[in-house]
Amino acid sequence: MIDNVEMIGRLALAAALGSVIGLERERLLWAAGLRTHMLVCTGACLFMLVSAFGFGDVAGQSHIVLDPSRVAAQVVSGIGFLGAGTILLRGEMVKGLTTAASLWAVAAIGLASGGGLYVPALAATAIVFAILAGVKPVEERWRSRMRTQCLEIVAQAGALSLESLQAATGLPAARIRQFVVRPGPARDEDAIRVVLIRLSPAQAERVARTLREMPEVASVAIEAA
Repeated sequence: MIDNVEMIGRLALAAALGSVIGLERERLLWAAGLRTHMLVCTGACLFMLVSAFGFGDVAGQSHIVLDPSRVAAQVVSGIGFLGAGTILLRGEMVKGLTTAASLWAVAAIGLASGGGLYVPALAATAIVFAILAGVKPVEERWRSRMRTQCLEIVAQAGALSLESLQAATGLPAARIRQFVVRPGPARDEDAIRVVLIRLSPAQAERVARTLREMPEVASVAIEAA
């Protein structure tokens, strides 16, 4: 059994570590910011303290078997309720998954602090902060390259279908968001609009070059989607 000063120290450490992660989320104006992360980390730490030391007065009695890990295990599943509240669907985009994951990680940091695992708690805080703050610029640069591309194709009427487009370019169906055929500038031509997702400009140019080499294709233009 640890003394009250040690317990208060563990709670204070959990609040401090939670604030490090919460400040990063607060900087981006997410709903789960500084206070939410501090509360989750401190609460998880208290759950761990209660689980490990809160039943000492009955632990020695006969016919009573205690499993300190059970309360901690419920924190892991229960934190999903808070995490789900931060996830939003906006159009075709899902927002808030990273914040939900940070809450889950902060709960684990709180449990580690409550269990006296100071070095793992500090290391996890540093790693989670590095992931949230350091990896994001790399992720954004990669996403800026992999964006939606639009091809405007003029081809002989009925000569180019979705299947023949995939066969010629090797594009998987998951990359083709839209394939629309309209009457072309001439009577015997089709104007085809193809919207491709998660493609870099270089990949889109390779697809356009492949299509231009097809004899039934008159022209291919790449436009911003």
